[in-house]
Amino acid sequence: MTINKYIVAALSALILGVSSVHAETAGLERYFDELADPDYAGWERAQADIERAWSRSGSAAMDLLLQRGETALDEGDTDAAIEHLTALTDHAPDFPEGWNARASAWFMAGAFGPALDDIAHTLALEPRHWGALAGLGMILEEMGQEEKALAAFRASFALNPHQQDVKDAIGRLEKALAGVAL
Repeated sequence: MTINKYIVAALSALILGVSSVHAETAGLERYFDELADPDYAGWERAQADIERAWSRSGSAAMDLLLQRGETALDEGDTDAAIEHLTALTDHAPDFPEGWNARASAWFMAGAFGPALDDIAHTLALEPRHWGALAGLGMILEEMGQEEKALAAFRASFALNPHQQDVKDAIGRLEKALAGVAL
């Protein structure tokens, strides 16, 4: 799948509301609405509630694989992280956070192709995943695809305008692209 297809798929899902949202995030619309409001004082709680729901696969064994993968990633052991998270995606292919966590591991390993593929899986399952969209922006920027990176960062920021790093990336890319036809 080309990079254009990743962007189109992600943005189409957001704009059209096309979603096969994971069962764990069903009923969280209010939290997504609160989080998207830049002036909402309780945004941190809304974000935490969404992230907590995203971290639950519905299986204690799968949640343990996610935890082990994230721990390995935190320790810098990308090989072990990829191993744990591959087992997770193999056994729980409908769990968006498994794909997202493995995308992070692939990115840290410098494997952009597999990371992009896992981001596409994440967004197909949960198109409101602002972290996956931010990750897409990071990869695209690393690949020199500034206009596409900016679109991904903007999509992420629209979902969660409380991400300072994404706000900074948008400002940086807008400045770099000033005078360049978007």
